[in-house]
Amino acid sequence: MGYKIGLVGNPNSGKTTIFNELTGSRQYVGNWAGVTVEKKGGQLRNHKDVEIIDLPGIYSLSPYTIEEVVTRKFMLEDKPDAIINIVDASNIERNLYLTTQILELNIPTIVALNMMDIVEKRGYKIDIDKLSKELGCRVVETKALKGDGVKQLGDEAVKIAKEKKISNFKVNFSKEVNSALKSIESLIEKENVLKEDIDKRWFAIKTFEKDEAAFKEVNLSEEGTEELDNIISRCEKELDDDGESIIISNRYDFIEGIISRIVKNRKKKENTFSDKIDKILLNRIFALPIFAFVMWFVYYISVSKIGLIGTDWINDVLFAEIIMGNVETLLNGLHVSQWLISLINDGILAGVGTVISFIPQVALLFFFLSILEDCGYMARVALFMDKILHKFGLSGKSFIPVLMSSGCGVPGIMSTRTMESERERKITIMVSTFVPCSAKLPIIALFAGAIFKGSSLVAPLVYFSGIIMIIVSAFIINKSKLFKGGRSPFVMELPQYHVPNFKNVLLNVWEKVVSFIKKAFTVIVLASAFIWFTSSFNWTLQMVDARESILADMGKIIAPIFAPLGFGNWQSAVASITGFVAKENIVSTFGVLFGISNAAETDVALLHNLAGMYTGASAFAFIAFNMFNPPCFAAMGAIRREMGNWKWTFITIGIQTFGAYLIALLINQVGSFIMGYGSLTGAIASIAVVGTIIGAIIMNSKKVSEKEAISEVA
Repeated sequence: MGYKIGLVGNPNSGKTTIFNELTGSRQYVGNWAGVTVEKKGGQLRNHKDVEIIDLPGIYSLSPYTIEEVVTRKFMLEDKPDAIINIVDASNIERNLYLTTQILELNIPTIVALNMMDIVEKRGYKIDIDKLSKELGCRVVETKALKGDGVKQLGDEAVKIAKEKKISNFKVNFSKEVNSALKSIESLIEKENVLKEDIDKRWFAIKTFEKDEAAFKEVNLSEEGTEELDNIISRCEKELDDDGESIIISNRYDFIEGIISRIVKNRKKKENTFSDKIDKILLNRIFALPIFAFVMWFVYYISVSKIGLIGTDWINDVLFAEIIMGNVETLLNGLHVSQWLISLINDGILAGVGTVISFIPQVALLFFFLSILEDCGYMARVALFMDKILHKFGLSGKSFIPVLMSSGCGVPGIMSTRTMESERERKITIMVSTFVPCSAKLPIIALFAGAIFKGSSLVAPLVYFSGIIMIIVSAFIINKSKLFKGGRSPFVMELPQYHVPNFKNVLLNVWEKVVSFIKKAFTVIVLASAFIWFTSSFNWTLQMVDARESILADMGKIIAPIFAPLGFGNWQSAVASITGFVAKENIVSTFGVLFGISNAAETDVALLHNLAGMYTGASAFAFIAFNMFNPPCFAAMGAIRREMGNWKWTFITIGIQTFGAYLIALLINQVGSFIMGYGSLTGAIASIAVVGTIIGAIIMNSKKVSEKEAISEVA
């Protein structure tokens, strides 16, 4: 018989590090049934019959986020044999709030008191034995980054799972609350509405908090519901507060009592190392410039320097000389027809080579972002970004999906599930992919080399243009009649700064790169073969020059649409359309159209061809259009899953396409005028068009609000 152990803890408590230490390479990743929240599991080292389930990071068991719903459902319905609760000892008061809720479920639980090295540095000492007695469960001291205590934690967890020993822990609430809870327990027992294996006290507490999910589970009669309301109302009136706030306050009072008894050498709070760093990094003047410099450095190293060396080697040596050269020699030796050789080399291998060549840049980007996240800096970025974003209808938590979208739009879109406000979540989904993802980096690198002489400023300029686009778009969408309601409060734990766990960083990079390759190979190879065929044959299926091909004819039909944007040639039109399938397609599409095998963003011939097709303004307009229009098909699928229906999906795609077109129009017309080769009329007209559309959206929203106000008065 196998054992199932759940791993639960607050975000940034070291849960991921401990999970990796407990399971090693014996891990799997999937999705929870019914939702797309990531499900991680693995076999416990040296225990073939024990499965560790890494539950989403949460702050409580109140079902406000999908993560909290998943964790709570797992505990109540899946009935794990034991729970490992990871507690950040350096922030013990906040973390024990979740611990008290877990223990009330009467599931065998062991507490891992993590980050004890930080506690020691601060001059504190936590009495582990006394804490164990207070909680009624085993407590193990761990230092996850060093691996200390993790093996013992796993062994102890298996032991309590086999013993099935529960703590019978109870929070000592105030006499008024305890009296109300006993009355609710009696009511639940009288109506006999709970299963035998469900703890009545836990449900009494949740119903007192007016937890909707608990109300549905209890399913009281009409008389019972009325009696329950009376019990809660009397207590609320007596304590002059609402039920949920009363429970929260009582919990923290109880936790504070525990802390006063277990923490020794408590002294006046001193500025920690993290506090000293935060005085600079969270400074209202320096925070944003420092973040801008950090992101410029990350992109400079990933795209323009070290990443470029790897990309050049893969293109010029691995594929051009070794793979494609030998394949062509082999096929010629076998007397294979030229069209088949062209398909294999120019259609398939060229597409594969283009994808593979991105890996050094993508891996480096993920490496740096993982370090920034693991050391605690990105949580600070979300904090100070909240001060900016909340003015535009978003929260600081919106920055996390934006950050993840800079790697790939799919996990970025999926990460919006942690946001409590449905309104903010939908707006974030609509705008988060405006930030350049890893698949868009080759486009930036290509045009930076072809038009802007390889300037290292192009990538960060595009990146921050994406940030501005997100903010402006969110503001406009927030003002439209699509959304109503206020913002939700911003809550995020700030972890202590620490040296990143490079094992976790490398595991994260590996997962992201493999995901990128899988996505790329499923889409790019087919797209490259399609582009090769349609650019090599005419409508009578004769091999012709690309300028007389099926693809050229298709491009010439749609090219006039892009003429106001400055790239009204059929090659650019075709490349932009293939970019809707996957952004990685754009570079390889240009390569196929110009007859360049294994084209990459650094290919001299490709750069030369593009240099004669664009001005500075039209080049940046092309970049902007392909940065801000709808992401790849995979990301569109993620939008559909997260939005929940096709209506919101099409609204999102429409907003992204229309917004990208308007911005590209503005960049080309105004930019051309400023640079001296455009007309004043075109610049004024483009500004007037964009201004009129934005004004109409805002004015229409105001009219709707006025009508609603009048109807409410009436």
